[in-house]
Amino acid sequence: MAVVVLDTDVISGLVKKNLPASLNAKLVGHQLITTFVSAGELERWVVQRDLGARRRAEIERWVAGPLITGGRDIARKWGEIMAYAENRGRPRPVNDSWIAACCLVQDVPLATLNTGHFGDFAEHEGLKIITP
Repeated sequence: MAVVVLDTDVISGLVKKNLPASLNAKLVGHQLITTFVSAGELERWVVQRDLGARRRAEIERWVAGPLITGGRDIARKWGEIMAYAENRGRPRPVNDSWIAACCLVQDVPLATLNTGHFGDFAEHEGLKIITP
């Protein structure tokens, strides 16, 4: 079973039950995991938003599940890809860059709805992305 990392927006779509069917179909049969970055973003949502019990429980399932955590290799990769993007004149959002670094170091694809933030990493760094 291949591992696929889920971006925060994909987890949100799963929790809200509004993920595009075409992306949902591409995730079937894979081990779905996330990163420490998305876990933090999800924890923030729980505090900031008035979520119902079902959504809070769904978010907790993702936060408690398998995570790619940081470390020296991911920190190094993050620094590199941030610098390369800035040198290309295409600075990237910090959190999305951490997610990309996690995927690149672990050599796993990222399922995302946000190709605008990750497309540059796919083109220049070899990030594999799965989109609808």
